Amino acid sequence: MSLSMFEAAVPPLARSLGNLSAILAKAAAHAEAKGIDPAVLLQARLYPDMFPLVRQVQIATDIARRGLARLAGEESASMEDNEASFSELISRVEATLASLEGFLPEQIDGSETKPIELTIRSETFHFNGQNFLLFFVLPNVYFHVTTAYAILRHNGVELGKRDFLGEP
Repeated sequence: MSLSMFEAAVPPLARSLGNLSAILAKAAAHAEAKGIDPAVLLQARLYPDMFPLVRQVQIATDIARRGLARLAGEESASMEDNEASFSELISRVEATLASLEGFLPEQIDGSETKPIELTIRSETFHFNGQNFLLFFVLPNVYFHVTTAYAILRHNGVELGKRDFLGEP
């Protein structure tokens, strides 16, 4: 049995982002219970040259949303990067999940060999659809979700591996 591009993309991205939403909700509850200003956690980072939590979430959602749109040959709706609360970040994740759920298998399947050109800063990368998904989209989303998890865990939010992986 082969795995389609849709199956390789949408369920894993939706699961990871759904878990991120639950992690952010736990962080909001933690801040409230401990009397921590949520801005402290939202602007926390693992190292001075890394992005803060809020930016990690923005990037994870952008890459998932834009990545699937590219595979489907569509334009992705843009989102402003202006979230300043946990509820706004959760809403952003939920909007991204709704976007992912809007894709049909026939929009993504068959995109394995589709040429994808991606310019980041001044560098242009060339992929086929499969490599774009497997070596750019998925790893980037996982990196930024993992970093968001690590920032919150480092700052005392009670999270475990199951929060990251979700329920089996």
